[in-house]
Amino acid sequence: MAQPAIRDGDPTPAACEALGFAPAATGGYGGSPRGHPAGGPIYSRAPPPASQLGLPTIPPLPIPPVASALESQRMAPPAPSRPQIVLGGSHRAMETERYPGAVANPIKRVAVEPVSTFSVDVDTASYANVRRFLNDGRRPPSDAVRVEELVNYFDYGYAKPAGRAVPFQSFVAVTPSPWSSQRQIVQIGLQGYDMPRAGQPPLNLVFLVDTSGSMWSQDRLPLATKALNLLVDQLRPQDRVAIVAYAGSAGAVLAPTDGRSKLKVRCALQSLRAGGSTAGGEGLTLAYDLARQNFDARAVNRVILLTDGDFNVGVADPAKLKDVVADKRKEGVYLSVYGFGRGNYNDVMMQTLAQNGNGTAAYIDTLNEARKLFREDFASSLFPIADDVKIQVEFNPATVSEYRLIGYETRLLAREDFNNDQVDAGEVGSGASVTALYEITPVGARPSSDPLRYGNRKAPAPVTTGELAYLKVRYKLPGQRTSKLMERPIGARDTYSSVQAAPEAARWGLAVAAFGQMLKADPRLEPSFGWTQVTDLAQGARGEDPYGLRAEFVQLVRAAGEARPQGD
Repeated sequence: MAQPAIRDGDPTPAACEALGFAPAATGGYGGSPRGHPAGGPIYSRAPPPASQLGLPTIPPLPIPPVASALESQRMAPPAPSRPQIVLGGSHRAMETERYPGAVANPIKRVAVEPVSTFSVDVDTASYANVRRFLNDGRRPPSDAVRVEELVNYFDYGYAKPAGRAVPFQSFVAVTPSPWSSQRQIVQIGLQGYDMPRAGQPPLNLVFLVDTSGSMWSQDRLPLATKALNLLVDQLRPQDRVAIVAYAGSAGAVLAPTDGRSKLKVRCALQSLRAGGSTAGGEGLTLAYDLARQNFDARAVNRVILLTDGDFNVGVADPAKLKDVVADKRKEGVYLSVYGFGRGNYNDVMMQTLAQNGNGTAAYIDTLNEARKLFREDFASSLFPIADDVKIQVEFNPATVSEYRLIGYETRLLAREDFNNDQVDAGEVGSGASVTALYEITPVGARPSSDPLRYGNRKAPAPVTTGELAYLKVRYKLPGQRTSKLMERPIGARDTYSSVQAAPEAARWGLAVAAFGQMLKADPRLEPSFGWTQVTDLAQGARGEDPYGLRAEFVQLVRAAGEARPQGD
C-alpha cells in the first residue's frame, strides 16, 4: 500500500479548526501585557482523552483553563515578569541571570601532575549568549563565557573518518602561542562520522515548552515556537513528536503524532500561550512519561526542553533535577536544552540538565541561530554517533614543563574516571566536531613558577622519540556499555614553526580562544596582546564562510573592544 501523503501547510484558523483546534474566545493569554499572542493566533483544543495518553493524574492544557482566572487577570494589572528596583524615581529591570561560577583551570607542572582528563563538550550556548550581550553594547559577565563553547561553535573542516566503526578522526596542531612568547598551543580536534540521511534512525521526540509568564516576550515563547517549526520541517514519516507545556501545572498539548501530520504539530505549537508560574519539574516528569510510552530501542528517544530556565514551582533545585535526568539517561531517554530570553536566564539550570541528560545545551537569541541549530546542525543535534566521550592527555616531562587546559572547567574528570565506563561523559552527534586547546611551556622556556628549593630537582630522563604528549580518546558506540579506545602520540610531525605556517583550522581556533580569554580578562595573556591582535588572527583565518559565521565573529571581536564592561 502507498504511504499516506504528508499533510503540511500554513496553520491558518480554518486549517487548525479542521484539525480540532478551535479559535479561542480571547485573543490574549495569561501573563502577557496588552494581550500580545505568543506565536500567532491563539487556538484552544480539547485535550486527548486521559486513556489515550495513559496519564490520568496530569491536568491538561490550555493554561489557565478556567474563564474566571482569565477574567481576574484582565481586572488586575499583570505581575512583572522579573523583579524591579527603583533608581532615581524610575523603574529598571533587575537582572537575575545565573551562571556557573567555575574557576579558570590552573597551570600545572608536568613533573607533579602529567595527566589531564576531561569530558568532551559540543554545547554552543555560551557563544550565542555572548553575542547577545555584545549586540546589546555590553560585555558579558565573566562567568557567562565558557571558552570551549565559543571554540566549538564553529566548523573547522577537519578530515572525516572513513566509516562508522571508528567514528572519529583526530587532528593535532602545535603552534607558538600568539599571546605568550614563552609558550605553545596544542590544538586537539575530533571530527565525528557524518551519518547519511538514509541511515538516520527514527526520532521519538517530546517538545517540552515553558509557557510560564516569564516567557511572554518576543524573544522567548514566540521565538521558541518559530524555532520548533524549523525542526518540524525536518521530520520524516517514521518520526514521532509529542508536545508538553508547563506553567502553573503541566499538561499534554499533543499526543504522539507521526511526521506525516506536520500541520497538526504546527497548529499545536501555535496554540501555546504564556501565563502562570513555572512548574518545570512537573513538566519534565510528564515529558519523560510520554517519551517512555513510545520508547523504541532502535530510535532516538529525546526530550527537547525550551525555556529560560526560571523554574520556581515544585522541584526547582538543579541538584535534584540532575538526579532525575541522569536516571532517565540511563533508561535511554536523553535531554537537550535550548535557552531563551534575557534578564532572568538561568544558565546554571540549563547546564545541569544538559550535561546530565546526555544532550546539548544551546541558546537561541535570533531566528538565524534557530536555523543553524535546527537546519544546518540538525543531524549533529539529534543523532548521536558516540556516547561518554572522554579525552586524556599525558604530557612528556622531558619536553613539556607546564600545561593548562583552556576552558572545560565544568567538564574535568579524575584520572581514574577515564577507564571507568560507569562515569558519564559527553555525547557527540553526527558530523559534529570537538576542539580543545592546551597551553604548554616547553622545557627550557621560562616557567610560570619557581622551582622548589627542597623538592626533587633531578632532571627527567631523556626521551629519544621527541614526543610532547600522548593523546587517548574513549567513547561508546550508541547503545553499548563498553568503551573503545583511540590513541596517538603528539610530536614533531604535528608542530609548526609559526602561527602563519599552521593550518587554517589551528589559526581560527587560536582566534576564538583568544577572544574568550580576553572577555574573561585572563591574566595569563601578555599585556601587549589585545583586541587588535585577536582581530588580526581572525581576519587571517576566515577561509570559506558559506553562512557568514566567521565574518560575524570578526564583527563581534570589534564590538567587544568597544563595548562597555558589566556594571557601567
